[in-house]
Amino acid sequence: MAFAGVLWGIGGVLMLLGMAVIKLTPPTIEAFDYSLSWYHWLVLVLNTAIVLYFKGYRALHLALAPRIAARAVFLSQNPTPLRVLLAPFFCIGYFQIIKKKKIATYGMTVGMVALILLVRSFPQPWRGVVDLAVTGGLTIGFLSVILRTVQAFWVGQFEYSPMMAD
Repeated sequence: MAFAGVLWGIGGVLMLLGMAVIKLTPPTIEAFDYSLSWYHWLVLVLNTAIVLYFKGYRALHLALAPRIAARAVFLSQNPTPLRVLLAPFFCIGYFQIIKKKKIATYGMTVGMVALILLVRSFPQPWRGVVDLAVTGGLTIGFLSVILRTVQAFWVGQFEYSPMMAD
């Protein structure tokens, strides 16, 4: 049960991130069918740099991916039917996590949904300009979850907390 839970947890998280990248790729590519002006390029470069650093690297690579891997390790050692059934949501931190992180996780989710709805209304090439940065950030997150999971289960010396609620 523990092994299935970990596979479902990490696989489910990777599926969510991967599906987002796949869905955002066509509008991103479509933006380059337009003649981009200097201000499109400026926003593209600045926005991409900011999103890659703050969301991709700092938020996903340094914070969320290690927590996902730590919670997968915890799940492997403490499987319950609920944790295994809802393993991707457990690993992300939607339940059985300290209150501060639960609030942050739900807040991040609401914020992301609001941004998705907003950006979908943008005309091209602006939508693609924004989606390029998001796609890059999510790709960093996808790769980071894989890296942190490998570190947690096979490299050893993985000292991240699963932040379990008492």
